[in-house]
Amino acid sequence: MVSVALLYERDGYDTSGPRLLGRHAAGEGFLKALARYGTAPDLYCYTGREAGFQDFCQRVQPWLLGAKSCHWVPTETPEALGRPGVLYRPDPLIVSQAWQRRWGDPRAYSLCGVTHTLVSKETMAGLGDLLTAPVQPWDAIICTSQTVRTMLSRMLGEWAEYLAQRTGGRPALPVQLPVIPLGVDPEQFAQGEAATTARPRWRQQLGIPNDAVVVLFVGRLIFHAKAHPVPMYLALEIAARRLGQRLYLIQAGWFEDEAQAEAFKTAPADFCPSVTSLFVDGRRAEVRREIWAAADIFMSLADNIQETFGLTPLEAMATGLPVIVSDWDGYRESVRHGVDGFRVPTLMAPAGSGQDWAARYLRDSLNYPTYIGHVSMGTAVDLDACVAAVVALAQNPQLRHQLGTNGRQRIAETYDWRVVIPAYEALWAELAERRQQAEVIAPVAPGRPAVPLLDDPFHLLDYYASENLRPDLVVRLGPLANPGAWAKLKQTGMTQFGSRERLPEPLIQALVNLVAQAGSITVAELEAQLPPDAAGRLGRTLVYLVKFGVLSATHAPIPGVASPGEGQ
Repeated sequence: MVSVALLYERDGYDTSGPRLLGRHAAGEGFLKALARYGTAPDLYCYTGREAGFQDFCQRVQPWLLGAKSCHWVPTETPEALGRPGVLYRPDPLIVSQAWQRRWGDPRAYSLCGVTHTLVSKETMAGLGDLLTAPVQPWDAIICTSQTVRTMLSRMLGEWAEYLAQRTGGRPALPVQLPVIPLGVDPEQFAQGEAATTARPRWRQQLGIPNDAVVVLFVGRLIFHAKAHPVPMYLALEIAARRLGQRLYLIQAGWFEDEAQAEAFKTAPADFCPSVTSLFVDGRRAEVRREIWAAADIFMSLADNIQETFGLTPLEAMATGLPVIVSDWDGYRESVRHGVDGFRVPTLMAPAGSGQDWAARYLRDSLNYPTYIGHVSMGTAVDLDACVAAVVALAQNPQLRHQLGTNGRQRIAETYDWRVVIPAYEALWAELAERRQQAEVIAPVAPGRPAVPLLDDPFHLLDYYASENLRPDLVVRLGPLANPGAWAKLKQTGMTQFGSRERLPEPLIQALVNLVAQAGSITVAELEAQLPPDAAGRLGRTLVYLVKFGVLSATHAPIPGVASPGEGQ
């Protein structure tokens, strides 16, 4: 049984904000499921402020099953992560934590991230750093689909090839890349009697006849970053004409801005006049819970490289809806064609068609939304196949029921959080075994910096000063070693700055007393009389006291050798 600490910022686990994204839904679902179904008796929260820990406790409290306890691990004490054994962060960017761990024992705990969107240049740079950062074989980046793993392996392979050309050595990636899908909680959606009563209520509210065929899309309503709506509009229009009946389309989501809202709301009149197009705010909790019940078919023709997994088709399957999705990224793995629904073939422009966009994105002449929007315009879904799927499902209620039943069963067997959380725990247990058995990669050599590009400034820049504080330096009282001067130092902001980074005041006073009693004493002799845990702050405290004249420090005299300044 392995416990886990969660790197916690509310944004990574919260769906109540005005910009509801897939990573928010995935993060909140994971946190809720871990609280409910995790087998460890303790949950650990890794955050900088106690207020963040209190927020964490309040969020998980309604979800806790059994006698689980919550514990705070402040980010100031990463060494305490050895107690849970794993630090999880809700994205794949574990590099900064890997460098932080290198200041201590690299075997103390594992790092575990999870993939979401991978194609922003910031994310790709962070992932590329995995090849040079001190990650270990007991760390993991969870890939939510095999598609994601393939993309990550391909990208890092290209980067490793470049590093081999640049440095003469091709670095390996020690991090584990397991494929574990995101999960869904079927209980969060209206089921049984609740769904039965929700269906007529929503249809009446939206003006939909009881016998109408309703298609549902759930997701962010943004043409360049999720799924362009016009192919869906076109397919539904052709299907409605072929069927000889009006179809209804509910789009449950939210608009990025007024321009998107205007585009989405005016386009149906041009592209699908035979379809009644309706919009509901998908950020509302009751919509996310119940709107599925109003529909007969779920459709999502994702065509964007920002998509990596696709949570909404699984949510639709959990409610018993048959699905029509594009044959795209993670959709390809979760939806079984002809079993849970239909996958519509997709077409991309050939390799080489987007090299100029990549170059312009790198130099910031294309921003990220425009970059991914251009790529989506170079991706198409098969309209004929989509129309055929809509017609088949609209004409055959029994087929809709059978595919919906199959989808619900698939969720229960593969994508229910009750199944997914044990897969996480099995991974964490495997990582714990690797911590015991695998060799440390690039251990810190004695006398070398743990983080070469962020070395101890008193080591990296030790040549700046005339000399450095050493064990043989002799310390004496300085000209301001009196209570009045010490009181002024403590009362003045510019001289009190950084007081928490030095020894506490009682120990400082004990130091000064030791120097006063001895008359002169070496740094080594002072250190010998301090508690062991105080030695790390002794040097900077002594120099601080010398800085403001409380103490003075000189080399111990060497017999027969004049001290600097003698005889001048």
